[in-house]
Amino acid sequence: MGLMRYSTGAALAALLLAGSAHGQTAPARPQGQAPTQAPPQTPPQAAAGAPNPAAEEAPATPRAEPQFEMADGIVATVNDKIITGYDLRQRMLMLIASSQVQPTEQNLPAIQQAALNALIEDRLKTQEMAKFESLKVTDEEVDQEIAEMARAAGTTPANYLQFLQQGGIQPAAFRENLRTQIGWSQLVPGRFNSRARPSSLQVDQELRRLNEAASKPQFLLGEIYIDAARVGGPQAALNGARQLVQQIIQGAPFQAVAQQFSAAPSANARVPGDAGWVVRDSLQPAVQAVVDQLQPGQLSNPIVVDGGVYILYLRDKRDGASTSLVSLRQVMVELPETASEADVAAATQKLQAMRAGLTCDNIISQARATEGVIGADLGESDVANLAPQFQQFARTGEIGSVSTPIRTPLGLHLVAVCGRRVGGPEAPNRQQVENRLRAQNLQVLERRYLRDLRSDALIEFK
Repeated sequence: MGLMRYSTGAALAALLLAGSAHGQTAPARPQGQAPTQAPPQTPPQAAAGAPNPAAEEAPATPRAEPQFEMADGIVATVNDKIITGYDLRQRMLMLIASSQVQPTEQNLPAIQQAALNALIEDRLKTQEMAKFESLKVTDEEVDQEIAEMARAAGTTPANYLQFLQQGGIQPAAFRENLRTQIGWSQLVPGRFNSRARPSSLQVDQELRRLNEAASKPQFLLGEIYIDAARVGGPQAALNGARQLVQQIIQGAPFQAVAQQFSAAPSANARVPGDAGWVVRDSLQPAVQAVVDQLQPGQLSNPIVVDGGVYILYLRDKRDGASTSLVSLRQVMVELPETASEADVAAATQKLQAMRAGLTCDNIISQARATEGVIGADLGESDVANLAPQFQQFARTGEIGSVSTPIRTPLGLHLVAVCGRRVGGPEAPNRQQVENRLRAQNLQVLERRYLRDLRSDALIEFK
C-alpha cells in the first residue's frame, strides 16, 4: 500500500494476537537507571539484531478504555477544517493502542500533543488529496485494508472492529484514519517518485561510503527522536522521553513507540525506528559517547541534543563487516626466517627509501625498476584469509595508503591497500543501494511536503 501501509492499523492488529508475535524481549534497563518496577515476563531473548527489541505480548482481550476527560467542542481548526475533542480523543486511543504506551498522569500531555499533531497532519493531507480528482479512496479499498489487518490478526473484519470498539475506538474514526493513510501513500510516490530517483553519482558515492566503512566499528541502532519544537520545548521533550523509556522497559514495543512518537525519518521505515548499521564517529558526539557505553540489548537513557532528545537501542555491534574484501598490491624483499639482523636492516632501509613515492598505480612498476625487489598484485581477498601479519593493516589502512615494512616468513613487505568493499551475504548490490536511496529521498520529500503544507496553513487552537 506504499509509504504508510504498516502504521496504526497494522500495529493495532498485533494487539489481537495472544502471545509474542516475534519472540523478542524488552531491552535491558538503561545504564545507571534503577528500575521503578519489574518488567513483564518475556520470551527468551532473540538473536542480536532483531528488529523489535521490546516484547510484543498482547492481551487476549482488550484493555479497558483509558479514562481521561476531554470536552467535545472544537479543539483546533486547520484552514477551514475543524478538529473536535471527540476527534482528538479517538486519535489518542489509536495512538495508545498501537504503541502500547499506557496513559499516566505524567505522559498524557505528550500523548495528547502527539495525537493533535497527527490530526493536524491528517487534515492537511486530506485537503491536499482533494486537489487531485483521480485520487479517491473508495470504501472497498478501506474494507480490503481492514480485511488484511483482520487476516493478519487471525480473525474476521467484524470481530476486528468489535475488538477496537471495546477499547473505545469507533469504526468510523478508524476507517477515516485508514482512508487518509491509503490516499497519502498513493499521492506521495505519485508526485515524487521521479524526483526521488538517485543519480548514478549518488549511488556510486553511497557504494564507496559503504565499502570504506566496511572495516570500521559499526553499531546496529534503533532510534526514537523527540523533536522539542513539536512537543512544547526542550524540557517537555526530555520529560516525554523519560516516560517513553519507562514504558519500553515495562513492555511497550520499541518499534511501535518509534512509529507513533519519533520524529526521525526511521519512524516510517519498513521496520520503524531502525537506523541500520551506523559507522562509529558518524554520530553526534553526545550520542556517540552513549553508544560507546552500551552493550547489545541495552536501551539508553534520554540523550539531549540540539533540537530534541534521542532514545537509542543498541541491537548489535561489530568491528567491521563480517566479510571485508580488500584489494592489495605489494613489494617485497625475499628473506628467509633465518636471515641475519643485518640483512633485515638492509632490506628495511631499501623498502623505506621506496615507500614515500609508492602508489597503487606505480607500485608494481617501481618494484620492477628496483634491484632485489619483487612486486605483485595480490588481488582481492577476504581479510580473514590473509596472512596474520597483513590483517591489521588490511582492515585499518586507508585506500591508497602503503604500510611500513611487514615481516613474514617469506621476507619483508610493503603492502598497499588499493580497494575495499563489503563481501558475503550482507554485501549490498547496486540495485539494493539505489532502492534504499530512493526510499530515503522519498521520505525527505514527504517531510518537506508536509512541512510546506503546515507552514502555508492557517492553524488555530481553541
